[in-house]
Amino acid sequence: MTAERFTPGSTAVRRDIAYGRVWTAMPYTVLADDGTTLTLTARPGTAMLAPSSWTTSRRAGDVAVRKRGIDDLAAGQWELDHWIWRDTVVLSRFVAGEPYSVHRFLTPEGRPLRWYVNFERPHRRTAIGIDTLDLFLDLVITPDLTTHTWKDEDEYAQARRLGLIDEATHRQVERAREAALSQLLDRSGPFAPAPDAWTMPLPGSLPVLSAATLSTPAG
Repeated sequence: MTAERFTPGSTAVRRDIAYGRVWTAMPYTVLADDGTTLTLTARPGTAMLAPSSWTTSRRAGDVAVRKRGIDDLAAGQWELDHWIWRDTVVLSRFVAGEPYSVHRFLTPEGRPLRWYVNFERPHRRTAIGIDTLDLFLDLVITPDLTTHTWKDEDEYAQARRLGLIDEATHRQVERAREAALSQLLDRSGPFAPAPDAWTMPLPGSLPVLSAATLSTPAG
């Protein structure tokens, strides 16, 4: 069955879901959607929800608090807090069935800052957007695609020890790592040269979280 498409200019909420509860929720503006590839953008000033451990860590610059948030997630005990996305414009591409998404970060003036591959569970479409779960591991790439580094491998290892990432998911992530690196080295997929792709979106009103954001996910 063909997935329902989101209209360009509409809002799609990306949620991280664990144990049937919302872990994070952020509204994006839809740039394009062909039913397989969903391209979104977010800009500074966008209000989102995140676990209080993460927001506290960001406000205090305390990495230890953020890591305690992984313990909270494993225990199924967390509180959501409000956060305002700031400093960067992000262009995000989600492909059906892929255990990672690709993001390009820009300054508000449009200067490229970095590329970012976020490893996560393959997303599921909902009436308000997409549901997934971040798997902590990230690949950070320079704007010219020539240099990359792995980020948060310690958090990924912690999540594995706590049982948040089982062996099957770990094998999936390992394959995804190879696939993302192959695309980067080959300049294929999201990294293929395309003059009209990954460009600064036009200004517009900021998306907002829908009333259904905290509803219990189906399935």
